[in-house]
Amino acid sequence: MAEAEAGVLSRVSDVEIDGDGVFKYVLVRVRAAGGPGKDVVRGHGWADYHGEADIYERTAQELAQQGLDCECLGGGRLSHRPDEKKIHVYGYSVGFGRADHSVTTEKLKAKYPDYEVTWADEGY
Repeated sequence: MAEAEAGVLSRVSDVEIDGDGVFKYVLVRVRAAGGPGKDVVRGHGWADYHGEADIYERTAQELAQQGLDCECLGGGRLSHRPDEKKIHVYGYSVGFGRADHSVTTEKLKAKYPDYEVTWADEGY
């Protein structure tokens, strides 16, 4: 059973963010039926004011269809500048609190190894 759960988790991408711009993001812990979890980053420009909740709800629905549970660990903002190969993680979510930006940064560095990825707790 644990191998099947790990297989389902491995199919969930660690990072899904928009290709350009400044937008909100959430850090989400995904679990298969009480098993071990993994953290994933989701950030989208279509989510406006209090948009972290919209991103989280859509992510939770997609994961539930795969039989997975999740919880939001917090949020913030991403500034993604592909022309400069830079991503900056900052700010916080009014609804979910501040995500651990260092975790988010490590996930982004793994997905974008040729980028400069930075973070700060300052800003909204």
